[in-house]
Amino acid sequence: MSASPTRIVVTGATGRMGEELIDAAGDRSDVLVTAAVSRTPGSVTAEAAVGTHLAAILADEDDVDAVVDFTAPEATAEYAEIAAEHGVAFVTGTTGLEDHDADPLGALDAASESIPVLHASNFSRGIAALRGAVREAAASLPGYDVEVTETHHNGKRDAPSGTALTLVEDVEAERPDLTDRQYGREGEQPRETDEIGVHARRAGDVTGEHEVLFAGNRETVSLSHSAGDRGVFAEGALDAAVAVADREPGRYEFAELLQD
Repeated sequence: MSASPTRIVVTGATGRMGEELIDAAGDRSDVLVTAAVSRTPGSVTAEAAVGTHLAAILADEDDVDAVVDFTAPEATAEYAEIAAEHGVAFVTGTTGLEDHDADPLGALDAASESIPVLHASNFSRGIAALRGAVREAAASLPGYDVEVTETHHNGKRDAPSGTALTLVEDVEAERPDLTDRQYGREGEQPRETDEIGVHARRAGDVTGEHEVLFAGNRETVSLSHSAGDRGVFAEGALDAAVAVADREPGRYEFAELLQD
């Protein structure tokens, strides 16, 4: 007899990622969308309860295992608190959480005291592998110049992307000498030895491209990843929900779940 599917609630259900999550879940037997939350007009394709208030849905729905959230920083902070109040695991891919008035990162930390919480800037397995390769390269190439470039569709809100900033942090963890993030360049700006370049491009319907360039000692090393469509992120987020739903309270990393 097969195990029961992980029962999830999808927030931001009429958004780009919300739609992808619902579509991806429909093709899987290990997850079931029991309800969806949307604060903007639009149709939800899942055969599930639909509402505008997560708290009301969690109060009505029995046996929800996880909330999967791709919304905005303010909503993520609110939803994390509600998930904690109802004892439901919280998985979010919302980006732009840093330095925000709603303090979504603080909300995630607070929620993790009572439920499992997983926040990732990118749920692609390829990006998880790229991060490992970037860390290894950064440690193996001391003194090399580093540039991080990302390209996304013209409707993406935050720049640089959360994934790009995560890659920058991975480099900085291995290269403490790089203390100055240079966001783009203009005019006369010779490169300083302590800087890491960070560049954002917005064009068309590009799903997501990231490159980390290391240059020095008469050679260059380029590590990159390109996502073909958003389904890759939806599948990863659903994998995360299944993996984290029955964990103990705390903060979890996407990469560590892939190793289990």
